[in-house]
Amino acid sequence: MSAQSRTERPDRPESTDRRRELLAIAAELFADKGFRNTTVRDIADAAGILSGSLYHHFDSKESMVDEILSSFQAELFAAYDAVLLSDDDARTKIERAVRLSFEAIDRHRHEVAIFQNEADLLGQQERFAYLAERNAQSREVWITLLDDGLRSGALRPDLDIELTYRFIRDTVWVAVRWYRPGGKLTHTDVADQYLTILLDGIAHA
Repeated sequence: MSAQSRTERPDRPESTDRRRELLAIAAELFADKGFRNTTVRDIADAAGILSGSLYHHFDSKESMVDEILSSFQAELFAAYDAVLLSDDDARTKIERAVRLSFEAIDRHRHEVAIFQNEADLLGQQERFAYLAERNAQSREVWITLLDDGLRSGALRPDLDIELTYRFIRDTVWVAVRWYRPGGKLTHTDVADQYLTILLDGIAHA
C-alpha cells in the first residue's frame, strides 16, 4: 500500500484523539450497516458534525476503513508473531493463539466484523490488496502451529492439517456474530470452552 493512499495524520494530540473517535464511530457503523450502506453523512451525523467537517480528517470512507483494518491487523499479527517466536511448547502456542483470537473479538468486535463481512468487497480495490495477504498470513500462522503440534506429538497423528485449520478459522471468527462484550460469558470463558472442545473433545474417553 503506497504512502500516498493514506490520509495525512495531524500532529496535534487533540486532532489525533478526534480521529480515533471518528474511526470508532465509523467502525461501528461499517460493522452494523455494512460498508457499502454507510455514507459519509451517516458517519458525520453519528459524530454530531457536518459532512464537510469529516473531510478535514479523512478524504473518504475508504480511507477510514483502510486505517481501521490495517491498524487492527497490524496489532493482531504482531501478537501472533510473538506466539510463534516464543519458547512455549506446541500445545501452549495453539492455546495462546486461540485465546488471542477471542480477545481480538472482545476488544475489536467491529473491526473483526468488518473484515469478515467486507474483505471480499474491499479486496476488489487495489489499496486493499493487503487483506488477501493477511488472509494468507493467517493461514501460515495456523498451519505452522498445527505442524509443530504434529511433529511434537502434542496433536493426533491422523489429523488432516488443512481441514483442522479451516475448522479453527471458521469456528473461532464466526463468534463475532453472537459474542458481545459484557455478556454472561467473557471472552476468556468462551476460549476456555472452545479449547476444551478443540483439544479434549466433548465425549467421554
